Amino acid sequence: MVAYLCPPAVIHGKHAVRTSQIVEEVRGRHPNAAWAPRVDGIASSTGIETRGWMLPLEAAIAPGSGSGLPAAGIGPAREALAGDGFTEQDVDRVIAALEAIPAPQTVQERTAPAWSAVQSYGERAARGALQIAGLDAADVDCLITSHSTTPALPGLDVSLANRLPLRSDVLLLPATQWACIAGTRSLALAADLVAADPDRVVLVVIAEALSTTYQPADDTLESLIVRLLFADTAVAAVVTGRPRPESVLRLDAAWHHTLPGTQDLHRLETREDGTHFVMDRRGPRAVQETVTAMWDWLRLRYQDDPGSWHPDVLLAHPGGTRVLEYMEQTMPDGWPAGLLHYSRDSYTSGNRGGAAVFDIMRRAYDAGQKAGSRAVLYAAAPGLTATALEGEWL
Repeated sequence: MVAYLCPPAVIHGKHAVRTSQIVEEVRGRHPNAAWAPRVDGIASSTGIETRGWMLPLEAAIAPGSGSGLPAAGIGPAREALAGDGFTEQDVDRVIAALEAIPAPQTVQERTAPAWSAVQSYGERAARGALQIAGLDAADVDCLITSHSTTPALPGLDVSLANRLPLRSDVLLLPATQWACIAGTRSLALAADLVAADPDRVVLVVIAEALSTTYQPADDTLESLIVRLLFADTAVAAVVTGRPRPESVLRLDAAWHHTLPGTQDLHRLETREDGTHFVMDRRGPRAVQETVTAMWDWLRLRYQDDPGSWHPDVLLAHPGGTRVLEYMEQTMPDGWPAGLLHYSRDSYTSGNRGGAAVFDIMRRAYDAGQKAGSRAVLYAAAPGLTATALEGEWL
């Protein structure tokens, strides 16, 4: 397996949402929540002060267009109240009161604007990646896309095929459920495609509106943390089977790992009011198991040179600071400090899900990563599944 990666394009959400805004909103909405006295400390512990969203905070917390009236409508509601002994005057008052209660946004009201933004941001990222690689849309032979937070059919692949536009014979490979692993797994798939045909040009585009998981009515601690963590980002990069003048990273090997029986740890659920990201406190420990398995893979891969081989940069999206700390604690002896610098830097402005690894890679590139640097890319996602790649900076 040998593939060449051009620098990624990264488009951050244009609406800056401060942690202080979120804290103010949740404190006002849930003053009696069990976590309310600790909300400032919880927010501070994330290390995130501002994150970029594709839509403003006001869009996430706005009420829906409906009211508190039952879905059956005014007529059946009147009949039910009258049949239960209410006077006509009482019925009028009850109906008026119910109509004044704002209903939560529906799935459609929440998802439709986000899906529009995901397509727009994805197009910008795609065009940016092609420009960086010195290519045109007509040069693309395969498009790999991921956008797990805005389910749609047809998806981002077909949207971009029309927007860019791409040739009619381009292979479209949508992967809407990769989530946090989209960055590494898309590159592994792209590497397999160019290994089969080195003349192929593969465009990878990941656009995630993770802010759609912000659910104002939820008062659980897990929901509070979700509100504080996520950012919206679109990223894209070109992968080729032969080196180009613009290539910056050679990918040499890929590794995949799935933990059985962990499918309920961290998941997206679609409910009446939209998408909810459900977190499980056992999740970080499960992610740590995949990290340990990755160390074993690298140890076996370089068993003939165990004393001197180590990565010079580790581009890792494990989903949280706890696992970053675990990665540092469990690294083999002798590995240099600071391997996760760019991962930590990326995380200070939010968890970007599947777009995270490309954002981390871009930070390393912008910082002037030296040619010959050995790189490891890693990500874990709900499932619980992980993919890592190993290669060299060009």
